[in-house]
Amino acid sequence: MAPSPAPVAHVADLQRLIIRDPGRPRVTWYGDDGERVELSGAVLHNWINKTVNLLVEEFDAAPGTRVVLDLPPHWRAIVWGLAAWRTGATLVLLPDTPASGAVEREEEAGAPALLGLAHDADVVVTSRPAAWAGTHAPVVAVPLPALARRFDGDLPAGAIDAGSAVMTYGDQIGWVEEVDPDAVALEPGAVLHGELVTWASRLGDDVAPGSRDLVQEGDASRLLRRTLQVLAVDGSVVVLSPALTTALAQDPERLSRLRTSERVDL
Repeated sequence: MAPSPAPVAHVADLQRLIIRDPGRPRVTWYGDDGERVELSGAVLHNWINKTVNLLVEEFDAAPGTRVVLDLPPHWRAIVWGLAAWRTGATLVLLPDTPASGAVEREEEAGAPALLGLAHDADVVVTSRPAAWAGTHAPVVAVPLPALARRFDGDLPAGAIDAGSAVMTYGDQIGWVEEVDPDAVALEPGAVLHGELVTWASRLGDDVAPGSRDLVQEGDASRLLRRTLQVLAVDGSVVVLSPALTTALAQDPERLSRLRTSERVDL
């Protein structure tokens, strides 16, 4: 019998856990149009490592670095969030990031609404780089389509196109500073790195070890929290986009078929 995995205290422990069974699905994503992306333990591990290497090499990411995450609930938000935490950085989420309306409200407000975040940001990771033009924050532009090899749109001067850049980095972490458990991991909320897993486990729903859970969250914070909660107990997640979640709420039979085909436990 294989020994029980050690308790997960941080993302480094989480990575060691998910590659114990490298071929097992860990994150399965369904987009607005039903686009399906599946990341096994090995693939998720590699995505995190590549993204960590980019953050460290391009932005010296380490404890104290502020990484603003301006992505919708999406599998790429999971990768970038976990990678930022792996570097020991502070992940900063927009104050109000529900799936419906947040982007529109921010864009109506224009760049001034983002100036406060941009002023203190060491890097902004975003799927809408134009919204950050003129803020002088270093920008990483993230394309959302699964097969995108570059960002499809204009980029601010100096912006990094994550679609092409991430894949140029190594599958193994070259170097990363040791995580400070007393450093802030998440804002808003001032969650410390040493408390991340505990914070996730207090979400409210009981998660059985090894379970496969359906995740239908409308904001990035709850998506990251739920995913961390499930992965930390050796589980896996099936993540639905907010638009698909809304559509399936009106089509219970289709939702039931999806749950059955993905062998969802919760």
